[in-house]
Amino acid sequence: MRLTTKGRFAVTAMIDLALRSSAGPVALAAISQRQQISLSYLEQLFGKLRRHELVESTRGPGGGYSLGRPAAEITVADIIVAVDEPIDATGCSGNENCMGEDSGKCMTHDLWASLNQRMIEFLDSVSLKKLVDEQLAKGVSVDEVPVKRAISSVPVVKPIKVTAPNSVFALGSAAASTLAK
Repeated sequence: MRLTTKGRFAVTAMIDLALRSSAGPVALAAISQRQQISLSYLEQLFGKLRRHELVESTRGPGGGYSLGRPAAEITVADIIVAVDEPIDATGCSGNENCMGEDSGKCMTHDLWASLNQRMIEFLDSVSLKKLVDEQLAKGVSVDEVPVKRAISSVPVVKPIKVTAPNSVFALGSAAASTLAK
């Protein structure tokens, strides 16, 4: 079994997200910049993570992604499976036809199948929270940059007053009163 960049990037991005999710939704562009992962690649990965309900998306200004459930309830195995990463060391993808269609399994099939089971058990025993805690223990700094909102939360003090007619009928009435003068 070889873990490809898809699985490694997904786990890395989820750790980054979990580290910063307490401040609200995290933009993929920010994760992309911090982790040096292509934004379009992250979009593909997060689409799969969202379909598996590991993340939730928020649209609009200040939007982004947040965890779909607590970090303690998300395992590395969940993340790997969500992005379609195969966890298989057998030569036959677990179909027991290593020697060919009708020949059955090879002499080492049970060995590799046992390894698969151990890998899945290990990845299922490691939670996202554990990985986040390890990063914090190493002193990884989580820059608390306030989220910039496009819409101000402060109401407009002076309402805008419009003196122009707001319909064709009002325009006709205004024109008629002007001409009558």
